[in-house]
Amino acid sequence: MTRSPQARSWRPVIAAAAAITVTAGVVAAAPDAEPAPSTPKLSLIAASASVTLDSYKGSPGVYLDLGTYLTSENGPLELRVNRKSYKDPVVATQIVREGGKTRTRTLPKDLVTDFSGLPGFTRITLTDKAGKTVLKRTEAFCPNNASGRVRPDAPATSKYPESCPTNPFTLGSVWGVEKGWASNTYAGTYSDAIDVPAGTYTAQVSVTKRYRELFGIENKPSTIKVTVREISPEGGGSGVAASRHGSPAAGHSAHSGHGAMAPSAPAAPTSGAGPSYNVGHGPHTPAPPALPWAAKKAHLKAARVGDGGGQTDGSRKAPALKPLSKRPTGKPVVPDVPMPDLRSLPAYGITISGGGSDVPGKDYLAFSANVWNAGPAQLVVDGFRAPGKELMDAYQYFYDAKGKQVGYTPTGTMEWDPRPGHEHWHFTDFASYRLLKADRKEAVRSGKEAFCLANTDAVDYTVKNANWHPYNTDLSTACGQENSISVREVLDVGSGDTYTQDLPGQSFDITDLPNGTYYIQVLANPEKRLKETSLTNNSALRKVVLGGRPGARTVTVPAHHLVDAN
Repeated sequence: MTRSPQARSWRPVIAAAAAITVTAGVVAAAPDAEPAPSTPKLSLIAASASVTLDSYKGSPGVYLDLGTYLTSENGPLELRVNRKSYKDPVVATQIVREGGKTRTRTLPKDLVTDFSGLPGFTRITLTDKAGKTVLKRTEAFCPNNASGRVRPDAPATSKYPESCPTNPFTLGSVWGVEKGWASNTYAGTYSDAIDVPAGTYTAQVSVTKRYRELFGIENKPSTIKVTVREISPEGGGSGVAASRHGSPAAGHSAHSGHGAMAPSAPAAPTSGAGPSYNVGHGPHTPAPPALPWAAKKAHLKAARVGDGGGQTDGSRKAPALKPLSKRPTGKPVVPDVPMPDLRSLPAYGITISGGGSDVPGKDYLAFSANVWNAGPAQLVVDGFRAPGKELMDAYQYFYDAKGKQVGYTPTGTMEWDPRPGHEHWHFTDFASYRLLKADRKEAVRSGKEAFCLANTDAVDYTVKNANWHPYNTDLSTACGQENSISVREVLDVGSGDTYTQDLPGQSFDITDLPNGTYYIQVLANPEKRLKETSLTNNSALRKVVLGGRPGARTVTVPAHHLVDAN
């Protein structure tokens, strides 16, 4: 089983931030400075007049990480993107904060169609030394891309999430560029590489007319000299002299049950970015390079403030959550306080697979499934084990509005999974997966019954109490070690946990099932041991139609209302 990568690697890539800092003096704005406008002023800037990009032999080509950023002054750019249901379109609303007051601005209905960013935001034109145009295209922009401060008086940290989700069943997202910050326009592996020979080129990057008019952005394209060099598998450059930017991309990694990431796009080693762990992704492509000081200095000069510091590249890895030092004592009590609300998303990523050499002659239906927490409270489960015991006793904790623990209740067990690639503690009875016949009676049940809880997907960050910076977003910190005496697993408000069932015993064995209509059921809290706000929204169904013949089965996945993704 693999954990499926769902959100995108532009907050590339679900969390304590790894930071790059620049120390400098802070100069206050002049006391007679004119009051700043109340709406954010957005600008496109280039970090450098030139970049060197690496094209690796055998790769699709070179990725256009040109070092262009969108800055926000006079206030943050903040967008709320959501849909009421899967029957409704995705809509975007701008949140404008003015003098302690907040107003909303509804953006055009056709502006966005999903949650992956603003489509067609930048236009890139690439010409060769002879002036011939070799590329002209537009790219989407996720405001939550890797970012950093450009002013010394800007907030020390950004309150906004660090990527845009791509789970097809996302319900709500928050995008933003913090005041005095800049967000990289590079789309990472979600843009296409281009196949061009080594040499020098000129790139022109601009914001497209629609967004210039929508957000009042000046028409000031950035021009960047681009040097493309080819890197051999042995690491040597060809065609152009080597530079300090020549480093192979970080190799992808996988954690069984939690999915290998997409192939990495090259990133400059000077970015300080290692593999990122973010909501929806697990391990990811390194973040784009941090904003160089040259760009900061130019931007600060234009803003009439002095040199300043503070820079993060958006790459971070979640620290481990700590359970209580000892198991709870006293009488268990479930108080009248806010509870989590577990909800299931419809299955997706649905494919037919064979049993391979392990179980030849078998046909399996593989799929991805997500259970998320709509809040308004976290799901907090601690596991404790007595010395020498193989199982941990699990307890659910409850908190009042001030975050004080006010109750707990026993809620099953946790078990150690020793299989290579797993090697963490699984909480039992969190979810169940079943294949139902057309009459909704069970045909097959998945053998997956225990789970390591991690906040892999930002499902809806617009719900009450949603945590835009959740912890335990990756498995290396979420679910303990073999010698752990206790473990804390948390599903935060607004986040979900995706598992992909693609191994025999976890996917559905359909070898002997007749062709026809079936439903994949994702069921949260199947034994109702966890205390939550409602038990009426724990089940989600996804229709599938099986066809073909043994050894060559097929599956057709109809659209789920407006969501047409298998």
